[in-house]
Amino acid sequence: KNIIMTTRSSGFTLIELLVVVAILGVLSAIGISSYSGYVKSSERKAVENIMQQLSLGQTEYYSGNGSYYSATGSNCSPTSNTSTAMETNLLGGADAISADLRYEMCIYSHTSNYMIKAKEKTGTCQITMTAHGTFTRTGC
Repeated sequence: KNIIMTTRSSGFTLIELLVVVAILGVLSAIGISSYSGYVKSSERKAVENIMQQLSLGQTEYYSGNGSYYSATGSNCSPTSNTSTAMETNLLGGADAISADLRYEMCIYSHTSNYMIKAKEKTGTCQITMTAHGTFTRTGC
């Protein structure tokens, strides 16, 4: 009698495992880039909300002083000092422009009103807001 034995493999081949790993790599790369874009977008929206709070602070400042608060003349360069001064003078010292926001802000006179400027600390994004609430984004 001749007995033929057949063996059956129940594992995965190396090629199948490599294909699965490659697919997971592509999916994770797409997910990371989408998440990164979402984080930047939400940071920009947070900055714009703070700028609107500062605008409300300007209204109160104007009511009490007869003029708008302005740290500089016709333009400004955002730094941590200008951000702190704005928090002190317009937001009652609240820490709205926190260090983890990754933006710094300043305010300057523009015609008879003011402009609020926010600049990314390490990037190129710059957001300006007029006294009427119009936003302009550059390099974002």
